[in-house]
Amino acid sequence: MKEHIEKIALGDDYEGKAEATLVSFRSEHPTLKAVLYLHGYVDYFFQVHMARRFVDRGWNFHALDLRKYGRSMRPGQHPDYCRDMHEYYEEIDRAIDRIREQGVRRIVLMGHSTGGLLAALYMADGAKREHIDRLILNSPFFEFNTGWFNRKIAIPLAALWGRVRPYASMKNELSPFYFDSVYCGAKGEWDFNLAWKPREGIPLYFAWLGAVLRGQRRLKRGLDIRVPVLVLFSARSAYGKTWSESFRSSDTVLDVEDIRRYAPRLGGDVALKRIEGGLHDLVLSALPVRTRVLTVMTEWADDRHV
Repeated sequence: MKEHIEKIALGDDYEGKAEATLVSFRSEHPTLKAVLYLHGYVDYFFQVHMARRFVDRGWNFHALDLRKYGRSMRPGQHPDYCRDMHEYYEEIDRAIDRIREQGVRRIVLMGHSTGGLLAALYMADGAKREHIDRLILNSPFFEFNTGWFNRKIAIPLAALWGRVRPYASMKNELSPFYFDSVYCGAKGEWDFNLAWKPREGIPLYFAWLGAVLRGQRRLKRGLDIRVPVLVLFSARSAYGKTWSESFRSSDTVLDVEDIRRYAPRLGGDVALKRIEGGLHDLVLSALPVRTRVLTVMTEWADDRHV
C-alpha cells in the first residue's frame, strides 16, 4: 500500500501563509468510494492500519493534517491553533475537490475527537457537504470533560479573554496517561512523531477554547445533518492522578456519557456504538478491540448492518 502526500496551499490567515497536507492511499482496483479522515487535537494522521483496512475493502483512504498540525506546520505558526472552527473548512473543501477529481462519487467523512466535532459542524454548513454520503465519528469532542464551574464560568470567561488577547494561554492540563496508554515508549504499542504529538501537550490557547466552545454550542442546538451518522465511543471513561491499568481500556480524555447525551442532536439518522475496552482513539485500542472497531466502521460504510 503506497502512501502519497500532497501539500495543499491555502489562503493566508492571521499567521501568514497556511497549508494543509493530504495523505492518501489508493485501492489497487478502480473504485468510486473514498474516506476522508480528520484527526483530533494535539494529533496528526499516523493510523496507517486504519487506512489499510479500508483500502483492503476497496476504498481509497485520505487523511488531512489540518493547518498548523503535524506535516502542515510552518515556521512561526502556533501549533494546533485556530480562532474559529470554520477556518478548517477551506482544506476540507479542497480535499473533497481532489478526491472527486479521481472519479470518486461516494465519500465517507470521518473525524476523531476535535476532528469529530469539526466533521459534524462541516456536515451542517460546509460548502461541499452535499458530496458526503455518510459520517463516522470516533469519540467526538462534544463537551469539555471538566466540572460545572469550568464548563459554565471559567471556560466561557477564558474564551472571551481570547477574543481580546488572541494568544493568551495557560498550561494544558490534559492527563498524560492517555499518551502513556498509546505510545510505544511508555505503556502502549504505537510509534508517532513526538514533536507533533508531545506527551506534555501544547499551551492551551484561550482563542482555541472559544472556537471549540462555539462549535459545541452549535451542536447542542441541533445540526440537522441529513446523512446517516455512526458515533462510536468507549464503554467507559477513567480518571486518576496515578497510572491505572484501567487506562488501557477506557477513554481517559472525554466523558463518554457526554458523547451519548449529545449525539442525537446531530440529525435524524444517528447510530450509536459503545465499544467495550476502547481507548479515546478507538482505532489505537488493543488488537481485539480495534479489530472490532474497524469491522464496524468498514461494514457500516459499506451500508451493512452493524
